[in-house]
Amino acid sequence: MHRKLYIETYGCQMNVADSEVVVSILQDDGFSLTGSLEEADLILVNTCSVRDNAEQRVWGRLDVFKQHKKKNPGMLIGVIGCMAERLKEQLLETDKMVELVVGPDAYRDLPRLIGEAYSGHEAVNVLLSREETYADISPVRLDKNGVSAFVSIMRGCNNMCSYCVVPYVRGIERSRDPATILGEVRALFNRGYREVTLLGQNVDSYSYEGKEGNTTFADLLELTAKVNSLLRVRFSTSHPKDMSDEVLKVMSHFDNICKHIHLPAQSGSSRILELMNRKYDREWYMNRIRAIRKILPGCAVSTDMMTGFCTETEEDHRESLSLMRWAEYDFAYMFKYNERPNTKAARKYPDDIPEKVKTRRLNEIIELQNKLSLESKKKDVGKIFEVLVEGFSRKSTAYLSGRTSQNKVVVFPAGKHAPGDYVNVEITDCTSATLIGKTVTSSH
Repeated sequence: MHRKLYIETYGCQMNVADSEVVVSILQDDGFSLTGSLEEADLILVNTCSVRDNAEQRVWGRLDVFKQHKKKNPGMLIGVIGCMAERLKEQLLETDKMVELVVGPDAYRDLPRLIGEAYSGHEAVNVLLSREETYADISPVRLDKNGVSAFVSIMRGCNNMCSYCVVPYVRGIERSRDPATILGEVRALFNRGYREVTLLGQNVDSYSYEGKEGNTTFADLLELTAKVNSLLRVRFSTSHPKDMSDEVLKVMSHFDNICKHIHLPAQSGSSRILELMNRKYDREWYMNRIRAIRKILPGCAVSTDMMTGFCTETEEDHRESLSLMRWAEYDFAYMFKYNERPNTKAARKYPDDIPEKVKTRRLNEIIELQNKLSLESKKKDVGKIFEVLVEGFSRKSTAYLSGRTSQNKVVVFPAGKHAPGDYVNVEITDCTSATLIGKTVTSSH
């Protein structure tokens, strides 16, 4: 019997990569993918628990799926990923008609669990693994452009930041065999992909002990860059405490390793960083930025900035703003602290910053970042960048959109170029979010 799977993904790039693994496992079990809820025999929602609003969106979607199930009683609804790991059997106890609850390390068990659910039994597997990396599974690519792909190099996290639920829902760090990573990258290149992003909660701590010895993240980055000079290599996310000069030096040796580093600061205050258990202080973080500027001139740096963490004062907030000005970030993910159940912060520290204060501080951070982003883009006007075409611009098929090595989005007239082409583009104008340009001569 040919069954149809509908899948929705929320949260980080790791979840996108996980959904591609899930589709691969279920296609081998006889499912085909559908974009239509009406056609689906199985609905899976891959969830995020990092912030409460991510979970609230999932509850809203489950209400929608419930209405579809009333019309099609044979349909199964499953929650997978971090929210499944966090809430476990609670999800089955709601009236949302969830019959399948599967954590991030149990996706291989999906075919058996689906069978259990179809026969009316409770189908839950939220066991976390010390070994599982899904290294041998070839993900089914769900991206639309066929140009850039995510490649998961490790799972889990050992950092135990006091505000973060990730170690509890994704388990300890496990690095994937580099041979399988490089095999996946080569296969993607041979299929026409021209960019890969190596993914991990903390890529810098990647470490694989094999017969030939230990492979570090710097080693892996170099091996990936050597797959083909026409393949761009990105990575995410780095942790400031582990960001090594070795990685920066490898980046400087290879033109095809993109000159962009996402280095989450979270706060500019050493006192707050200690409460967050980030394991670095303001000065350490600034030294890492100085190293990037020295070894990789012209490298773009983006960040995460959190406001309103427990006991944060106006002085702590001003330190975050001053760090942002000093670092001149090109881009930032910015958010209010949101207490997550069972984290160290939830157990030990009061969530004592009023919502109005959190909102004001966040707005000040966003306003500053918009200025920094615009200043960063203005510096690019008049320069020529090699852009990898990803597809049409969102507003018009007369224009193409792609990114520079520094991860800045560029929009330019389409001409005869196609996704996957490298094009030299002179920047003529910009907004705070986008560079606007014209092609000069084709590069590759």
